[in-house]
Amino acid sequence: MIIRHATEVDLPTIVDIYNSAIPCRMASADLAPVSIESRLNWFRGRSPSQRPLWVVEVEGVVAGWLSFQSFYGRPAYSKTAEISIYISPNFQRCGLGRKLLGQAIQQSPSLGLKTLIGFIFAHNQPSLKLFETFGFQPWGHLPNIAELDGVERDLVIMGLRIGDEKFTIQQN
Repeated sequence: MIIRHATEVDLPTIVDIYNSAIPCRMASADLAPVSIESRLNWFRGRSPSQRPLWVVEVEGVVAGWLSFQSFYGRPAYSKTAEISIYISPNFQRCGLGRKLLGQAIQQSPSLGLKTLIGFIFAHNQPSLKLFETFGFQPWGHLPNIAELDGVERDLVIMGLRIGDEKFTIQQN
């Protein structure tokens, strides 16, 4: 398993992994698949030195990804980033999300980050537990903010101040 910076060649796989999460209604607020073209500007807005997009490969196969997204787009929030993690269905529950999130926390100081946040649906217990494992705490609860297939869903904002985490990153 390796974690590396994504290249534009990876974008179709990144989009496929994202689109595979849409039907389960657990991790994405999109209701229909997105296109590669619609994600080009998003991809090109990633910066390896500030807001990277990483892929995790298992035996040469891109199995998941993590992105850092600027929070709220205002200069005063430049030390805060939103984290998104998506894992291919074939590789879920293999510890890849844990590896990605651990590396994100470890690398945050070199990216100039002091705070990480995640926006997670309240019914997405596996993701909430993953973030909690790394010391993230619930910083906000937005009730009934999303509607997925006629069901209103809550959103939990999970936050972590870098240096406050209560875990040890295991390197392999």
